[in-house]
Amino acid sequence: MKRILITGALGQIGSELTVKLRDIYGTDNVIATDIRKDEETEGPFETLDVSDDYKMYEIAKKHEVDTIIHLAALLSATAEKKPIFAWNLNMGGLVNALETARELNCQFFTPSSIGAFGPTTPKDNTPQDTIQRPTTMYGVNKVAGELLSDYYFQKFGVDTRGLRFPGLISYVTPPGGGTTDYAVEIYYEAIRNGKYTSYIDKGTYMDMMYMPDALDAIVQLMEADPAQLKHRNSFNVTAMSFAPEEIAGEIQKHIGNFELNYNVDPARQQIADSWPNSIDATAAKEEWGFKTIYNLQTMTVDMLEKLSAKL
Repeated sequence: MKRILITGALGQIGSELTVKLRDIYGTDNVIATDIRKDEETEGPFETLDVSDDYKMYEIAKKHEVDTIIHLAALLSATAEKKPIFAWNLNMGGLVNALETARELNCQFFTPSSIGAFGPTTPKDNTPQDTIQRPTTMYGVNKVAGELLSDYYFQKFGVDTRGLRFPGLISYVTPPGGGTTDYAVEIYYEAIRNGKYTSYIDKGTYMDMMYMPDALDAIVQLMEADPAQLKHRNSFNVTAMSFAPEEIAGEIQKHIGNFELNYNVDPARQQIADSWPNSIDATAAKEEWGFKTIYNLQTMTVDMLEKLSAKL
């Protein structure tokens, strides 16, 4: 990666990844794009609707990029409310980004998700290669995206790579409509109000990862020797798996009177129940050295410290 174009740069991953990549590769070598302009954004920025294939190509060509990181997408819970819009945005945007990468010979990354799995997938220690029959529009988009990215690699030689992210937890960007957002919201509410009402039920385990580890994983994968990659789209990655009461227990070690209540959202609970309890990241570890730094305990310390300063 030398000159990088990021779509969805103002989103949950993009807002932090843009900063990280500019620290590594230089501010002028990372071109951020999004459908809206953020006046606080520093460095090269272009307004881009990813459904506009011509403009995407022209921006990438103008800036002479060699890498496209395509993040623009509608997330799981929001996609269920607007399934047709989600299909058109998520898949149309992906095709346009892949075509731009093909035409300009760019390396390519787009994230997949544990949402690519479904209720018939093995729930515990979910393998890298397994049944993928999701029951959400978001999940269908992610499986189709993995297959489409593989197709562009096999058919056209585009250097496509991806990660199946678990729920991502961050103190920088507010939640954006994902099923795992409770694991972000709980920290905000712990500091603001000393209590939180979870829309996910007690005993519901889902894989999670702290954002610094997720960003490192993207860089690690994109810098990996392609000859070592048996898989490409996409690698299982994870850092921890917990239920709401366990994250509450960690918060209570620091905020003794913190209170967790439940008001289960059937729609989001149904999505959570269709996802794995825990996944196996062996392929990522063996093929490109994937590793994480944070667990639930160390993440909680950092989240509470950073959010206390922020709020």
